[in-house]
Amino acid sequence: MDHGKKLKKAVSLETFIFIFVAGGCFGYLGMVMGVDKMFNTIMNTAHYLLIDVVFFIMAIAVLAGAFAALLSEFGVVALINKIISPIIRPIYGLPGAASIGMITTYLSDNPAIISLAHDNGFKKYFKDYEIPTLCNLGTAFGMGLIVSTFMIGLGTGTEFIAPVIIGNLGAVVGSVVSVRIMMIFTKKFFNAPKAQKSEKIKTNDFNKMREVRDGNLFERVLDATLEGGKTGVELGLAIVPGVVIICTLVMLFTFGPAETVNGVAIYTGAKKEGVALFPKIGEMLSPILNPLFGFTSAEAIAFPITSLGSVGAAMGLVKDFLAKNLIGPNDIAVFTAMGMCWSGYLSTHVGMMDALNVRKLASKAIISHTFGGLLAGISAHYMYLLFTML
Repeated sequence: MDHGKKLKKAVSLETFIFIFVAGGCFGYLGMVMGVDKMFNTIMNTAHYLLIDVVFFIMAIAVLAGAFAALLSEFGVVALINKIISPIIRPIYGLPGAASIGMITTYLSDNPAIISLAHDNGFKKYFKDYEIPTLCNLGTAFGMGLIVSTFMIGLGTGTEFIAPVIIGNLGAVVGSVVSVRIMMIFTKKFFNAPKAQKSEKIKTNDFNKMREVRDGNLFERVLDATLEGGKTGVELGLAIVPGVVIICTLVMLFTFGPAETVNGVAIYTGAKKEGVALFPKIGEMLSPILNPLFGFTSAEAIAFPITSLGSVGAAMGLVKDFLAKNLIGPNDIAVFTAMGMCWSGYLSTHVGMMDALNVRKLASKAIISHTFGGLLAGISAHYMYLLFTML
């Protein structure tokens, strides 16, 4: 027997809770849509998401991965790091080396900062209580390049470039809020006055050299492009379960029937049909949501809800929102900010905090990041309003 595994009674209270919740959800869907139509819609929607959405996101991830590898290979990432490092301490309360984590996760995904946090050459710049905040910092920038590229690519021209830039700024605001709140908890946990740096070394020493690939200029360009593209393929494959499973369920509760005759819903089993529950919830919450986020439609609430578990799945909703004219440029700014800042943190935070050996602080990290993501969306909305008035 593996004593490292967590064990529970074969049948416990959660067994019956799960049956009740799952039975209630699918029973409700079956009653409204018809059981046969419900299953047809689930299969057709899952197939549509896999073929039309996942591969589209994967293609963007491949291009973004290749571009990110080139930026790293030829020192652009190092240059950006040198520029922003001096402002990290006054803004985040972290050493300048934290900017490496921000850039790394922006170019890849949340867990990328964990490998950095285990590197002694990186860790030595941080006090004990600062290390756990890297989870929140990295998550706030996870998949940033892919989310931004995806959102810009949805436009017919350049109309979404400004909203995406504003969304990135909103994510920065959210990251600051998340890290600063988290630091309050970590200081108490580590008894901050006694927390010490392992070494006192200038952060700039960490940035004097960078690793490059072997070969001449052409070979380096080719290797960086292909390796970066391969990373994009792996990321594209990694989001398949999130997009297909989570997005299918979200669509079932977001969109309505294919057609309505004399006020009666007609379900055909086609893709993207549903019971339109989220819009009803969105309308009830509109007095709160509209001043905060300025959503164009009630359906837009599905994006931040989905981003809690998977930003890849949330991205799968945006094309259909645009096709149905349910969102506009303001929504793109808010989606970029919240999608980037949250980037599926509910599904990664516990594992990331466990990898940092501070699992006891996982709940604090989640609370901090919840507020960070909300502030990211709110700030993006008001920055976009300010932008439109200029």
